[in-house]
Amino acid sequence: MDPTPAIDIRYLRVDYGNFVAVDDLTLSVPPGEVFGLVGPNGAGKTSTFRVLATLMEPTYGEVILSGVDVLEDIETARRIIGYMPDLAPVPSDLKVWEFLEFHAAAYGLGTRSQRRDRVAECLEDVALTGQRDSWCKELSRGQTQRVVLAKSLLHRPSILILDEPASGLDPLARRDLRHALRKLAATGATVFISSHILSELSEMCSSLCVMNRGKLLASGTVGEVREQLGRNERTLTVNVLNRAEDAATWLESRAGVHGLNLSQQQVIFGFTGTDDGQADLMEGLIRLGIRMTAFEEKRSSFEDILVEVAESNRKS
Repeated sequence: MDPTPAIDIRYLRVDYGNFVAVDDLTLSVPPGEVFGLVGPNGAGKTSTFRVLATLMEPTYGEVILSGVDVLEDIETARRIIGYMPDLAPVPSDLKVWEFLEFHAAAYGLGTRSQRRDRVAECLEDVALTGQRDSWCKELSRGQTQRVVLAKSLLHRPSILILDEPASGLDPLARRDLRHALRKLAATGATVFISSHILSELSEMCSSLCVMNRGKLLASGTVGEVREQLGRNERTLTVNVLNRAEDAATWLESRAGVHGLNLSQQQVIFGFTGTDDGQADLMEGLIRLGIRMTAFEEKRSSFEDILVEVAESNRKS
């Protein structure tokens, strides 16, 4: 595989007067990933995306996209990226196919017949083939979002930058969007996506990062981000058929276990250990001869984690 990162951001800083929107951001995303960027309002997400999309210059730093220096070679960079801003408008007086063929021509995509074929492919990718002849003004919000996504796919970008693409979409439209992005990543393209619908990101993305006040707080898989943020706390519930008191006594002596409560044949407790540590608890209970009908965990949702991050802003 090509070791060159699809997105390589080094010490990126964006200032608006005395306000620091992005503060020395360094981040690397390999090819073929659906990579999520999350954070509360004011975290610096949109400013980061605008620099990547060549729409603004940073105060300083480097942005390298598939080996292309965005600040030194804007035209080449624009040929390899597709950018979809939050709530991008579409003209009301054009049909869907007219809107897309106009942009296909602007990209210089071959003959008229070739452009028509490419438009059909992109409409199929976003599940909008049936709306080809619809007026843009007749589309729902979710359909409009997918038309803009189809426009962003026309020139086969190797890097797709999506700012809040699921904003305002119903569950069915979000599912269709998720399928389209996974299909794109399977071709080797890289998708860099921000969203406030964190449950969607955790399902959609292979990796993600969390920003707050312009700084990168954590990056990696969902599990790695939880650990880096110190939010790996979970509640475990064990339903046993025998020797409930013995199970509770043994669990209380284990590292990371706290707040244990025994109620009949159910043991509930908090656990701050790792996934391996949790597996060790299960194995230990089995070795003790404890028969279990369930061993369940409940972790804070990603929404809960972001709320905690946002609330820390207000307190500091």
